[in-house]
Amino acid sequence: MRAYTFTQARSVREAHSRAGADTAFLAGGTTLVDLMKLDVMAPAHVVDINELPLRGVTLDRGGLHVGALERMSDVAADPTVREHYPVIAQALELGASAQLRNMASIGGNLLQRTRCGYFRDVTTACNKREPGSGCSALTGWNRGHAILGTSDDCAATHPSDLAVALVALGTDVHLASARGTRTVPLDGFYTLPGTTPHVENVLRPGELITGITVPRSAWAAHSTYLKIRDRQSYEFALASAAVALEMRGDTITKARIAVGGMGTRPWRLPAVERALTGHRATEATYEAAVRHAASGSKTLEHNAYKPALLRRTLVRALTALEEQR
Repeated sequence: MRAYTFTQARSVREAHSRAGADTAFLAGGTTLVDLMKLDVMAPAHVVDINELPLRGVTLDRGGLHVGALERMSDVAADPTVREHYPVIAQALELGASAQLRNMASIGGNLLQRTRCGYFRDVTTACNKREPGSGCSALTGWNRGHAILGTSDDCAATHPSDLAVALVALGTDVHLASARGTRTVPLDGFYTLPGTTPHVENVLRPGELITGITVPRSAWAAHSTYLKIRDRQSYEFALASAAVALEMRGDTITKARIAVGGMGTRPWRLPAVERALTGHRATEATYEAAVRHAASGSKTLEHNAYKPALLRRTLVRALTALEEQR
């Protein structure tokens, strides 16, 4: 870890005043500190934002509002979240160890960096870590890498389970900087790697996530999250699915689906949603709909199993959700 200055901000304005090109904001620190120890990130200045008034979990007609500094464990345990947005609670509980969930913030979870081993190994080439250096994963060990949204410069998967659930539910993320505030859809917050994989989102220099708003809906309350991984204890997804359905009797009237472990960002599947809508909730319907799931995918030497895994994961998630009715 390299030397850096450390200060605390007690207001959003104070945090913005201390922001610069070489500044990192510290909340739970479960990603930042880890990457600083590995020399993957080396900010000259670290600003502790834990005293900022960015907390709270409330539900009103506009939806669920969660402050960026709320801890993962607290949001997962919140009775309102568990009743009206079960997919969020499930994604949070499957997203990390209990110790990490007690420390990690909602905003930090959405901004966590990829778990690609080449990104975290400074002795290897990685365009996300060092633009223009190359991508070791393309010809190296790529069993866990993405098949959707990849480019010739990067195939790293997005690591957040929570982001998958929030993208499925049509979440907005609230941002603030010295220039003012803005709100963007989370589905448009993350960028594809293209030729600039080091640009991971639309966050501007010095800008903070202040919170999120999840719309209130019937399908949000009828939702689930399924995560497939090499081991049941703390591990990142090989495939995951956030599924939310609105039903009229046995007929699906609206579907919202996003997947993780497959894309370079949380990946919505609108073709699968359309194929489900208007049909009865049966295994035959699910099997037919998920044929569209891996459209446009590009596999590498070691992850050619992922399109089939994606389809099976979706059928399992849809079946599990129907069994919960």
